[in-house]
Amino acid sequence: MPDLDAQAASIVPIPSPLAVPPATDRAAMKTSKFKVPGEGSSVVISVATVVTLVALWFFVTNMGWVKPLFLPKPQAVLEQFVEYLTGKANDKPLWQHFAASMFRVFTAFFVACITAIPVGIAMGMSRVARGIFDPPLEFYRPLPPLAYLPLIIIWFGIGETPKILLIFLSCFAPLALAARSGMKSASQEQINAAYSMGASYAQVIRHVILPSALPDILIGMRIAIGFGWTTLVAAEMVAADVGLGQMVLNASNFLRTDIVVMGIIVIGVVAYMFDLLMRWVERKLVPWKGRM
Repeated sequence: MPDLDAQAASIVPIPSPLAVPPATDRAAMKTSKFKVPGEGSSVVISVATVVTLVALWFFVTNMGWVKPLFLPKPQAVLEQFVEYLTGKANDKPLWQHFAASMFRVFTAFFVACITAIPVGIAMGMSRVARGIFDPPLEFYRPLPPLAYLPLIIIWFGIGETPKILLIFLSCFAPLALAARSGMKSASQEQINAAYSMGASYAQVIRHVILPSALPDILIGMRIAIGFGWTTLVAAEMVAADVGLGQMVLNASNFLRTDIVVMGIIVIGVVAYMFDLLMRWVERKLVPWKGRM
């Protein structure tokens, strides 16, 4: 009678494809501590990038490779910033320019939010609203603000209204289109499930469709405020005597590149800070985004 123990010992086990590899093998296969694409903080990388760019700017300009007319030294830009901040410049203090621009941009952005978002929601829910608003939106959206700036001046004069209106128009289209796109985010299964539990049409919109659309609306707000700051310089071309855009334009007329760069940096930093605020709001209001 054959030795069954000897036969069993000679059999080589075949590993199952579903078997979990040993801990040592898993550690060898693991190439990153992040499991999700894009996971992890990029703060250190961003800081290193900014420091590298500033150091490169400092090195190139102080070595004399670029003339100050084309790219001023960081020291000159910082000096102008301090002079404007302390009111020693031959111009209005920086806080007056800053306050005027903030008022124009955020007034236009607020009015755009309370008008464009409902229009976008209506376009996403009604073919009638889509047929009414879609043609004018798609017509003026690709136009640069300078194209219709003369008409705005003719219609509304040279006060604050045309400045705010120009920024409002630049914010309106991306907000409306983002809200319209967001209304399609809810799946048909979610909508049918709400109906099957006795929800009304208004309750489906309130509790299913709008929460699904909120991430897209917030992204639209971030894009819209970016367009608002981009249009600021064009808006303050309309007989403005104060504002960050006016400060940059006035300095460019006198070839004061150091003031121009300082104004550009201030505008960019303010826009970036607001974008960080919007990202924080997005994390608080839609914590489920990217996890479903």
